[in-house]
Amino acid sequence: MHIGLGLPIADPITLLDWAQRADAGPFSTLGLLDRLVYDNPEPLVALSVIAGATSRVRVQTEVLLAPLRDTALLAKQVATLDRMSGGRLVLGLGVGGRADDHLAAGTELRTRGRRMDEQLAHLRSLWSGEPFGADCGPIGPAPTRPGGPPILFGGFKPAALARVARWGDGFLAALPVHWAGDLFDSVRKSWHDHGRHGEPRIVAQVNVALGPQHVIDDARAAIGAYYEFSGWADNMVSGLRTTTAEIRTTIRQFADLGADEVMLYCYGGDPGQVDRLADVIG
Repeated sequence: MHIGLGLPIADPITLLDWAQRADAGPFSTLGLLDRLVYDNPEPLVALSVIAGATSRVRVQTEVLLAPLRDTALLAKQVATLDRMSGGRLVLGLGVGGRADDHLAAGTELRTRGRRMDEQLAHLRSLWSGEPFGADCGPIGPAPTRPGGPPILFGGFKPAALARVARWGDGFLAALPVHWAGDLFDSVRKSWHDHGRHGEPRIVAQVNVALGPQHVIDDARAAIGAYYEFSGWADNMVSGLRTTTAEIRTTIRQFADLGADEVMLYCYGGDPGQVDRLADVIG
């Protein structure tokens, strides 16, 4: 079982401190979420800086909203980060369900799933060295591995789960552990139904805050603000794990379901949580 760390978005200046502490500790991956109409750092830019300040830990988007982006430019940005990080990039992708993000990007919310499916075919082609089109050549640089970096898909609906087998390498599950088992089974079944060899990589995410009460209060406020649009912010806040026992129990539960990695996502801004969480996971 690998344990990663989801980075808070409140203050981009502090992220290098978080990243360097994690790189020196037991963590496998650093994750960063994506929004457009929100006060968060752009993940590919931020993770590029983080990759340059670390030497070991993977960098992962959780999840990058691909339909908001131009496909050719996205292919180039991802391949550049993948290559310059020494292959440490893991690309978590999702369609994005917030209308304001799509409004600002000039994309259609209604057709976002179809747009991403078209993007995925084009991205894989470009990362394999194929030309952009009949009158346009290839777009470099070449990524570390042919076909691009590992791709995880987030989501809950059947179309999102099917993309794991069709296009991806694994599933990123940002959901409570009591809902996870059936989804994990669905992803694995789809994987084998599509004739894929081996098993999909399963990455779970749990929101945590560890420290004094002000750290927990900070995290609860940040989660509530982030999920306010959804109508279920209270459920997300109530799912926050705030003690050593709760965090260890949740990690064990996901391990029992066959998860390969658990991302401990931090919304509270205190970087001292990196060291406290390192002690929790040993």
